[in-house]
Amino acid sequence: MKLRSAILILLTAILSVISAPVWATHIVGGELSYKFISGDGNGRLIYEIRLVIYQDCINGLPDAIMQDNPAYIGIFTQAGNAIVPIDSIYKKEDIAVPPNFSNSCVNNPPPTCLKRVTFVKQYALPQNTAMRVIYVRCCRNASILNINNPSQVGATYYCDIPSSNIGINNSAVFKNYPPQIICINNPLVYDHSATDADGDSLSYEFCDAYPGGVFNNPKPFPSPVLPAPITVPSNNPPSYGYVTGFSPTKPMAGNPTIQIDPKTGLITGTPNLQGRYVVSVCCNEWRNGIRINTVHREFQFVVTNCSKAVVADIPQLSEEFNTYIVDCQGTSVHFLNRSTGGFAYDWDFGVEGAKSSDFEPTFNYPDTGTYVVKLVVNKGSTCPDSISRLVKIYPSIDAEYLYSGLMCPKTPIQFTDTSTVTYKPLIEWKWNFGDGTDDVYDRNPVHSFAQGGNYKVSLIVKSIKGCLDTATKDVNVSWFDPFAGNDTVIVKGETINFYAIGGVEFTWTPGDRLNLTNINNPQGFYPDTGHYNYNVHIKSAAGCEGDDSIKVWVVNQSSLFVPSAFTPNRDGLNDYLRMISVGYAKINFFRVFNRFGELVFQTDHIGDGWDGTYKGKDADIGTYFWVLSVTDRFGKDELQKGDVTLLR
Repeated sequence: MKLRSAILILLTAILSVISAPVWATHIVGGELSYKFISGDGNGRLIYEIRLVIYQDCINGLPDAIMQDNPAYIGIFTQAGNAIVPIDSIYKKEDIAVPPNFSNSCVNNPPPTCLKRVTFVKQYALPQNTAMRVIYVRCCRNASILNINNPSQVGATYYCDIPSSNIGINNSAVFKNYPPQIICINNPLVYDHSATDADGDSLSYEFCDAYPGGVFNNPKPFPSPVLPAPITVPSNNPPSYGYVTGFSPTKPMAGNPTIQIDPKTGLITGTPNLQGRYVVSVCCNEWRNGIRINTVHREFQFVVTNCSKAVVADIPQLSEEFNTYIVDCQGTSVHFLNRSTGGFAYDWDFGVEGAKSSDFEPTFNYPDTGTYVVKLVVNKGSTCPDSISRLVKIYPSIDAEYLYSGLMCPKTPIQFTDTSTVTYKPLIEWKWNFGDGTDDVYDRNPVHSFAQGGNYKVSLIVKSIKGCLDTATKDVNVSWFDPFAGNDTVIVKGETINFYAIGGVEFTWTPGDRLNLTNINNPQGFYPDTGHYNYNVHIKSAAGCEGDDSIKVWVVNQSSLFVPSAFTPNRDGLNDYLRMISVGYAKINFFRVFNRFGELVFQTDHIGDGWDGTYKGKDADIGTYFWVLSVTDRFGKDELQKGDVTLLR
């Protein structure tokens, strides 16, 4: 008996583990909406609440699908108070969603099975109260690519019922089923628009998706507060958030980018990465300029390796949504055709009676404006396809600018936009100054160049109609680098010859111990020791002005110095062995030998040093010997010897 009980317990555990993933495979999307029915005669309003969930009937197990009925919904005030107890809604309709393609028109079509399950119930709700309806479920398909840990992240669907103070409202209703299959590298054109019974204005956007139930509690009662959206990763298991490169507004990979038109709800783009993606679309209702409600639909778009037998494709050459071209120079447009599988082409240029059957026609538009051009490939055949793009005709635009100021380094130069456009106003200016600095988006910026040179400065202007033009000019900045000379050390009683460069006018301050102060090469005489600091103001022939300084240190007697160690490890610190001399007329030679007596370095120039290499390779660590011969300011030669340690 004990063995039999142990086996039963083990089987139960195994079955629970096996059955657990069914929660994560069949829910692929959902939405909530409502419709006003009437008043109930007791000061309350009757609304019909409609919940739609989409079930994957290929990957989803029947037991998991059965658990969706009934659905639990919550209706709360905006403050989070329950208006009615958590309630069960039973399904009213269970239909198979037809695929959005014909098998005869798609090569290697993937298997599909999608069910749309609708739950409907009426409620008497208070007047003059803003309310929120919420449904929660778990989990998502484990193969989703654009969010982390998808099999452990549930979903929350909701809609808001505005207060009747603004008038009775019916939520917007999406017109079309979501697409089941999208073929990779084929243009996607999907109408995600909605209708509104009240005639409210509608706008569309990609928006946040919300987590919901968890693996161990897949069908919880709704909470009155929405959870943080998936854009905000959770610190507690399960950890969720969008995968790098994806976001609510960029839910899929594509080129052109997958976009939604905020006015029409049309989703376009060309997906270029296979996979399953959570896509959340919000339809906003506007009344008297105020957003009164948002209807939220979430669905998993599946991009697969199928190919349509016929693909109508007008490329999107503009950065603007679903726009073939914004022509700002003329009215004649040549149309490119990247369709495949076609034998007949029917073009409609968006002008009454203007059509063509050419493969790539050219059309001269009669006036400026925005036109919808449509291409139907194999019209009237078994497998036709069509695509529409916008064409915007708004000539002309001419980018131009002026610049003024002293053309000197580190000096402000004024740049002034003088561009002209037929359809005003200009709305964007992008300056690139060609010197490696960041682009500037002011209309009339002031810019300084760090150094002289010839810079290609470009201005890109954009009009309110989307027209772009570029003006590029060579801006020549004078080379100007005022230099007073290197700091120096001399012996008292000596004369120093200064030599400033970089201009044509020079002014030295202070004038102490200088014979002249208005030339580039004055002489200074120093009978006593001390420190002397000078500044020279230099002006170039082009009018550039600047300053530099020099320090003179006067010592009591001549001296020589060679360091006792150096570290030639190329870190910029103490990398060279150099001799330092003060008060000597010249160096005759400076020689360095290794312990075998081999000459590894020699020079006769003050300032040259040994870099610690011998015959092209790093010299060994150790002790080296040097010999130095110099001639002092009185013509007497001196010879000194010593050793130095090479370290690394």
